[in-house]
Amino acid sequence: MSKGVITITDAEFETEVLKAKQPVLVYFWASWCGPCQLMSPLINLAANTYSDRLKVVKLEIDPNPVTVKQYQVEGVPALRLFKGQELLDSTEGVIGKDKLLNFLDSHLNNN
Repeated sequence: MSKGVITITDAEFETEVLKAKQPVLVYFWASWCGPCQLMSPLINLAANTYSDRLKVVKLEIDPNPVTVKQYQVEGVPALRLFKGQELLDSTEGVIGKDKLLNFLDSHLNNN
């Protein structure tokens, strides 16, 4: 499994997320978003901590409007957790380390 966060675009979303063999955490962000800068270290932590059972990708919202609209991202930072074609869970706004780990654990420990 790959370690670290993979940057994707609208064009790569289906292949990298919907056709992935393991669950995928999608991190929606923007370069102008201050709260996103607070979340980035946590997203990297999640990618490293769960690398054996989770793929983590990030998608910048401004150049990728198709995916943003399709998954109703209304604010950033935003997280969407997928398993195949299924959206398992989502959250918007900054969340702390504990909440992020609980968010992931609640789904990944059921696999």
